[in-house]
Amino acid sequence: MNLNTIRGREQRTGWILIFPALLLLLFVYGYPIVRAFWLSLFTQNLGTKLQPVFSGLENYGRMAGDGRFWQSFWTTAIFTTVSVLLELLIGLGIALVLNQKFPGRSLVRTAAILPWALPTALIGLAWAWIFNDQFGVVNDILLRLGLIQKGINWLGDPTLAMMAVIFADVWKTTPFISILLLAGLQSISPDLYEAHAIDGATAWQSFRKITLPLLMPQILIALLFRFAQSFGIFDLIAVMTGGGPGGATEVVSLYIYSTVMRYLDFGYGAALVVVTFLLLILAVAIASFLLSRTRAKTSGLS
Repeated sequence: MNLNTIRGREQRTGWILIFPALLLLLFVYGYPIVRAFWLSLFTQNLGTKLQPVFSGLENYGRMAGDGRFWQSFWTTAIFTTVSVLLELLIGLGIALVLNQKFPGRSLVRTAAILPWALPTALIGLAWAWIFNDQFGVVNDILLRLGLIQKGINWLGDPTLAMMAVIFADVWKTTPFISILLLAGLQSISPDLYEAHAIDGATAWQSFRKITLPLLMPQILIALLFRFAQSFGIFDLIAVMTGGGPGGATEVVSLYIYSTVMRYLDFGYGAALVVVTFLLLILAVAIASFLLSRTRAKTSGLS
């Protein structure tokens, strides 16, 4: 039996073993996507007790003039961009610290992941109380320090409410990025830093020439995961602000939920889901392309 025959048999065995998992994924993810696209082709509003009518791409054309959708999309873009960038910078700093040797490092690493492990809805409720204008801890601390004269209505002001939900999201999800980046840091050989130090390089030069290039695949993966999660954020904002005040924190997911569950406009809600899904697929494709190019550039260093 030659090598090609053995390899072909192993490949067939592998496909047979993963086929049940692929079938499950197709059913869990594929069917809802196809179903959402099919519903998006109908004008369906149970609130008026009318039967669904096939309308083609009318729901997609409706988005062009939907100011509330574009406002929620812009809010989602701001929330995603600011929160993900802050999480990356802070997470990278935490990962660099946790990668050093110091007493109690294992305990600190374990404690650092706790915010990520807590339920998001529970975290949202906790931060809503922390930012409460009358009983919140934030106002109490600022009053005791003499920095403010009266309590600030954090969740009642559009700008402050956005800052509050971003702060809560960064606090919860930064550990996720730090753990991913820490795994990448531990895969970098110390010999590279030693050789670079012998050549007279400083710590900053080693970070810029070795750490960042070799850590770029993990950075892109972390950004990809966090982009998808932040773009689809729902529970944290729903609990903290409910999309308020005045729609200032209403993200796309909240708008879709309101369209489907409050107004029972399933056709238009499905169209919103499809467009959001396509945007996420586009982001995944761009990140995959950048990741492949980054791996090709850093293969020589590793």
